[in-house]
Amino acid sequence: MTEFSGNRNFKISNQKVVESCSSNIALIKYWGKYEGQIPANPSISFTLNHCKTNTEMEFFAAEEFSVQTYLAGNEEVKFAEKIEKYFKSIEVYLPWILKGKYIIKTENTFPHSSGIASSASGFGAIAKCLMSLDHNFNVDNQQATTDTQKTSFLARLGSGSACRSLYNGLVVWGKTEEVAESSNLFAVPYPNEEIHPVFKKFNDWVLLVHEGEKTVSSTVGHALMDDNAYAERRFEEAHENFKILKEILKTGDMKRFITFVEHEALTLHAMMMMSNPAYILMKSGTLEIINNIWEFRKETGLNIFFTLDAGANVHVLFPENEESDSIKSFIKEELLPSTQNGKMVMDEMSF
Repeated sequence: MTEFSGNRNFKISNQKVVESCSSNIALIKYWGKYEGQIPANPSISFTLNHCKTNTEMEFFAAEEFSVQTYLAGNEEVKFAEKIEKYFKSIEVYLPWILKGKYIIKTENTFPHSSGIASSASGFGAIAKCLMSLDHNFNVDNQQATTDTQKTSFLARLGSGSACRSLYNGLVVWGKTEEVAESSNLFAVPYPNEEIHPVFKKFNDWVLLVHEGEKTVSSTVGHALMDDNAYAERRFEEAHENFKILKEILKTGDMKRFITFVEHEALTLHAMMMMSNPAYILMKSGTLEIINNIWEFRKETGLNIFFTLDAGANVHVLFPENEESDSIKSFIKEELLPSTQNGKMVMDEMSF
């Protein structure tokens, strides 16, 4: 399926571009995919404000195709091989892409393996660089009508969740009847007029329970859904959950929102525990933090809750207009000791 057909009347020149892209955290989780990086279910995420990847891409025209990558100044050969494979896979959409040498220098504003999606921000930044190299490098698509949609399309082919990082605020990827412009090919912003103001400014403090590499990569985790006996029910539930979330977002029902987001996080981990082979991604510190959040919320009535990615680290969420001093003190005094080295990343999402 070739939605994009590149303009072959292109010119080639040496160029250097610099782009930045934020990470995101999903509320309805994307877990399971089909060939061509097509999601098995729709997802929705918040884009973070400060956790970003900053990327410089230098293109040397007419040289033999090669890629060199540097992360925080250190050459990363394996990552270069991954980018080479990615560039070859999108040549059908960008016919010029293999006609030169690339030097890519990238830095994250957050720690690696921190429970923040570096592949999302990383491939989002790379896709933005590719679209910025030269406007004569046209990419045409009947369905993607804007440059951002086209960039999101390209980012998706590198990392599925990356396609959501091209927009601020709440972002949807995957076709759902609840969002008119939604698509499996690229992400779109959730309609701003359908979002209650209470959901437009949130804190996201990521507690680093485990700072090493994940037990299982996201790629392997997605593949495990192919033979998971509960996969089809999970995909149905994700579609059903969009109807529920749409009502919550419009009415501003924070209590339902909290229950909903935590259920989605635990469902992701349940899918991994029911896979073959099975994986338990949470650590003892993860469980301690979750139980402490539940107890604190029960005692105080404050709107503090959590979500998780496919790992042990915990995203602690609370609205900006909440009694933030009490919540911040609780996080630092009661939750931080459950992390590996007393570390967390403080971010927010607003739009």
